[in-house]
Amino acid sequence: MITSELPVLQDSGQDTVSLSMSMSELDDSGDVKGRKKRGRPGKPPAPNKKPRKSPSEKGSARAPRGRKANGMAQQYREGDPVTLFEVVKQGKSAMQSVVDDWIESYKQDRDIALLDLINFFIQCSGCKGTVRIEMFRNMQNAEIIRKMTEEFDEDSGDYPLTISGPLWKKFRYNFCEFISVLIRQCQYSIIYDEYMMDTVISLLTGLSDSQVRAFRHTSTLAAMKLMTALVNVALNLSIHQDNTQRQYEAERNKMVGKRANEKLELLLQKRKELQENQDEIENMMNSIFKGIFVHRYRDAIAEIRAICIEEIGVWMKMYSDAFLNDSYLKYVGWTLHDRQGEVRLKCLKALQNLYTNRELFPKLELFTNRFKDRIVSMTLDKEYDVAVEAIRLVTLILQGSEDALSNEDCENVYHLVYSAHRPVAVAAGEFLHRKLFSRHDPQAEEALAKRRGRSSPNGNLIRMLVLFFLESELHEHAAYLVDSLWESSHELLKDWECMTELLLEEPVQGEEVLSDRQEGALIELTVCTIRQAAEAHPPVGRGTGKRVLTAKERKTQIDDKNKLTEHFIMALPMLLSKYQTDSEKVANLLQIPQFFDLDVYSAGRMEKHLDALLKQIKFVVEKHTDTEVLEACSKTYSILCSEEYTIMNRVDIARSQLIDELADRFNHSVEELLQAGEEADDDDIYNVLSTLKRLTSFHNAHDLTRWDFFGNCYRLLRTGIEQGSMPEQIAVQALQCSHYSILWQLVKITEGSPSKDDLLALRRVVKSFLAVCQQCLSNVNTPVKEQAFMLLCDLLMIFSHQLTTGAREGLQPLIFNPDSTLQNELLNFVLDHAFIDQDDENQSIGDEDDEANKIEALHKRRNLLAAFSKLIIYDIVDMPAAADIFKHYMKYYNDYGDIIKETLSKTRQTDKILCAKTLILSLQQLFNELIQDQGPTLDRTSSHVSGIKELARRFALTFGLDQIKTREAVATLHKDGIEFAFKYQNPKGPEYPPPNLAFLEVLCEFSSKLLRQDKKTVHSYLEKFMTEQMMERREDIWLPLISYRNSLLTGGDEDRMSINSGSSSSKAGSVRSKKGRPPMHKRRIEEESVEGSWMMRNDTLQTPGALQTPQLTSTVLRENPRQAAEHMPDQDSEPGSDSDFVHNPQMQMSWLGQQKMEELNRKERTAMNYMKARSGGVRQTVRGLMEDDAEPIFEDVMMSSRGQLEDMSEEFEDTMVIDLPPSRNRRERAELRPDFFDSAAMIEDESGFTMPMF
Repeated sequence: MITSELPVLQDSGQDTVSLSMSMSELDDSGDVKGRKKRGRPGKPPAPNKKPRKSPSEKGSARAPRGRKANGMAQQYREGDPVTLFEVVKQGKSAMQSVVDDWIESYKQDRDIALLDLINFFIQCSGCKGTVRIEMFRNMQNAEIIRKMTEEFDEDSGDYPLTISGPLWKKFRYNFCEFISVLIRQCQYSIIYDEYMMDTVISLLTGLSDSQVRAFRHTSTLAAMKLMTALVNVALNLSIHQDNTQRQYEAERNKMVGKRANEKLELLLQKRKELQENQDEIENMMNSIFKGIFVHRYRDAIAEIRAICIEEIGVWMKMYSDAFLNDSYLKYVGWTLHDRQGEVRLKCLKALQNLYTNRELFPKLELFTNRFKDRIVSMTLDKEYDVAVEAIRLVTLILQGSEDALSNEDCENVYHLVYSAHRPVAVAAGEFLHRKLFSRHDPQAEEALAKRRGRSSPNGNLIRMLVLFFLESELHEHAAYLVDSLWESSHELLKDWECMTELLLEEPVQGEEVLSDRQEGALIELTVCTIRQAAEAHPPVGRGTGKRVLTAKERKTQIDDKNKLTEHFIMALPMLLSKYQTDSEKVANLLQIPQFFDLDVYSAGRMEKHLDALLKQIKFVVEKHTDTEVLEACSKTYSILCSEEYTIMNRVDIARSQLIDELADRFNHSVEELLQAGEEADDDDIYNVLSTLKRLTSFHNAHDLTRWDFFGNCYRLLRTGIEQGSMPEQIAVQALQCSHYSILWQLVKITEGSPSKDDLLALRRVVKSFLAVCQQCLSNVNTPVKEQAFMLLCDLLMIFSHQLTTGAREGLQPLIFNPDSTLQNELLNFVLDHAFIDQDDENQSIGDEDDEANKIEALHKRRNLLAAFSKLIIYDIVDMPAAADIFKHYMKYYNDYGDIIKETLSKTRQTDKILCAKTLILSLQQLFNELIQDQGPTLDRTSSHVSGIKELARRFALTFGLDQIKTREAVATLHKDGIEFAFKYQNPKGPEYPPPNLAFLEVLCEFSSKLLRQDKKTVHSYLEKFMTEQMMERREDIWLPLISYRNSLLTGGDEDRMSINSGSSSSKAGSVRSKKGRPPMHKRRIEEESVEGSWMMRNDTLQTPGALQTPQLTSTVLRENPRQAAEHMPDQDSEPGSDSDFVHNPQMQMSWLGQQKMEELNRKERTAMNYMKARSGGVRQTVRGLMEDDAEPIFEDVMMSSRGQLEDMSEEFEDTMVIDLPPSRNRRERAELRPDFFDSAAMIEDESGFTMPMF
């Protein structure tokens, strides 16, 4: 056994030197001459060991091949490796020969060979320094390491063990192999010479305590591999000792005459020598363990900790008698709580190697009891790899001892079979299989092996599986359970014969009868096993997608599909016959035919079973009105009617007969219902509704236009609209059936060569149906309104301008464009039914607190909003209608944020300028609503104003960082915002601010998206609306105007900088300086060329569509009527008004270009006047203008309202930072606040401990 004493590896008379020393100690190397060389102190050299050479002998001895006397290698040919490090790194030579060469060198000169080995470890750490022979002879290890630390290359943090690439990956393997081979080759003599191992262990101990990570990492790996090799030597010695002892005992027990005394003496001598060697090895291992392992298993670097744990696992498995005890197991147990998943993973794998051996379980019993709870809890580790290995370890513990795990421990693992992460689920499935489905009685298994069906060994196991599935109470996840067990229990899950017999046959005497719930669960599991076998890939939500099957997997899939088809072709009709009254069971059973190989019907002459199946499906259709069952029947008919199979004609005849019967029944019942009118009873309503449900379900997947169900459905809808007495379910089904009829007619027309009469006939049908749907939007029944809305959106999408794409210009008569009235009704419907308060939602749901109902209601509302958003995206509804959608982005972000964001993105791709106008329109609507609620005097610090500003900030972020692409759109947005702010005058007089002036503070959020030259243009446009009095005002009430002007002047051509954006501009400057600035003249040319390009585009660029205010009550700005009446300006007197912008052709060109033209013309006139008249008055005028331009407009504001300006500074800083290059800014923005528009700033939180389960 390893002794508890740590051998002191030091020079005689010197204390062990610790490397945890101060920098002052590193500076003073001291005089080290005259010190004795390293060796094992206190013990003279063994008589059979080679004596040490004197320095003169070392100098005269022949140096080994390729090595210089100073420890440096000598190169013979160009390109040959010259050092031990290079030889190992290249790995071209066999490691055995490399080690043999070193041993030969060691026999010739121990110091020179050890110097090579020392330099090998130093160079493997990435150090550029070299240990000289003088340093080796005269300096302590600590001093050598200090010297090497000073010569370490600090420019790079990489070293051979951390550098990526195949070469360095191979180096790590070669490095470990070299150490292992070295000990193996030296195990019979050299490692016992009390010099080589002492020197190496002393060096590695010192390096492992270094502050340099490279030294610590490399030396720890070397020491752990060295220890592993020594453990192997110790194990061999132990075996030899046992053999020698047996030989000695056998010889001694012989009779005196036959006993060989000489042999006994030799065996006794050999046993003594082996014991001495064993003691030596144990001392070495003890030195490494206590000197290195005990300190490094707690190292700050996770990779070093992982190395230690991995190797101690090897020792315990290799030499269990010495290491597999609680003294060593405790280190692995403690490290199970490590912060890093990499280390926890090594712990689990080390334990797996131990628990695999059943003979070791008694030694692991105490450890299992102590750390079992921690291991079980690690099955929920946040690192999936760790969780998988923890489950596998728990499975091994279960295999070794049934009593080791409690029922609670097992239940913690059971539910993981429903995990969304497939490796975790599969590992949990293996555990479940071992716990519940493993057969432990070989005799009983042999007796039951010949039985089949319900009496087979799988009969009870399938019952147990059903019970487990029901007790888990996750009945919607049967596919996940089957997928988890598929690899470990595939034989059980493919025993469809046993499953069928359990469902069909009566139980034998003494056997428990399956309950109704158990039968339903077994049918669901059976269908899931059939799907898994036929498709051979995991269910949706588990896995990254369909992978390519190997040849073996493909063959297994084909065999399984043939097997299940042959069995269920005969069994399915019987199952349907037994359960035809149970809608849930029938709906599951009717999924089975879609996994059939339908060629088996004709190839196996099994048409009679097909007839039986069709007969049962017809019975099901006649007995059920449940939508799920009817759709399953319809889908089954559709699969069986595939033209590629020969059974198509037989199935088509059966389907036609069924539809004929339903059509006659429907026409007759409709006539009776319409004739009865308001006197219709429940039977009349039921007859129509039940038949209409069946026809609607079949019309979805089958072309039933030859029966013309549209006519009677339309009659029912018209009657309901006129009389208002049609039951809502009939109306909903009639709408759906009519919709399917129209779509099938469109399919016929697009696939053939329609005549003009056919097109006109379909147009009349579509027009009449759209009118009915529009009238149904005002129905009192919510399901009818929602159905009509969804169908309207779908049909407007289908019969839009995209119908004629792809060389289908002949379908032009079928295009329908919604008028403003219909657009208005659709928008109002979305606003009334999607954007509702939480209280309204709870009232609409009722008093039930069922979470499922809330989720379903939210799902419906999302569908309504998505349907309308598609109309906006595809330019079917005017884009300004989206303003009412965009303004709810912040309030309803959790419910509809993704839909609104996608709508905004798509509309910007369609028309940037119109999208910008829509964004500012939505902000104006919110501002007007706020004015109506709070009056003309707004509290600028209120949450409502902050909400509008935050929404504007989010909108600004959507413009991205490429200001050139969004240049005109942003400028147009500012123009509309300025006109809105100055739209009305204050009735108190011009000295008071306009009522909408506070909107400029919202507009400030978009200033950072303007180019510098465009800021000046927008500022000039702003000054057109400002009077001289406005420019001089500095009161708090004028702060919106002041801050907006400041945001436009910041970063412009003027030399004045805003006090509010100083920090932002400094950030921008620091980042831009890294890229370098172009020459000033070059930048000016570029700016002039950009401006010129906008000027030249005046004649060609037109806005894609004029932003006319639509006649939609929800989209028009909700203005205060009294305010509008008092302050409505004369349209003819206001240049640049909204109406001018919309209707003036010149205004529809580039507004920026026009502003530049006006600015240039004004400058030219000013210059000409200045040249013509040099009088003092003119000069005074010009000087006055210049002084006005240079006036620091914020000086008074700073003194009057410093606190408010600091708030503005924060807003501007946050906005201006967005313009910086992403290289520095991404992380800062993410830390400030999440940007839900910028995908680069969206950070997924993966720090949770538990895993997503479903």
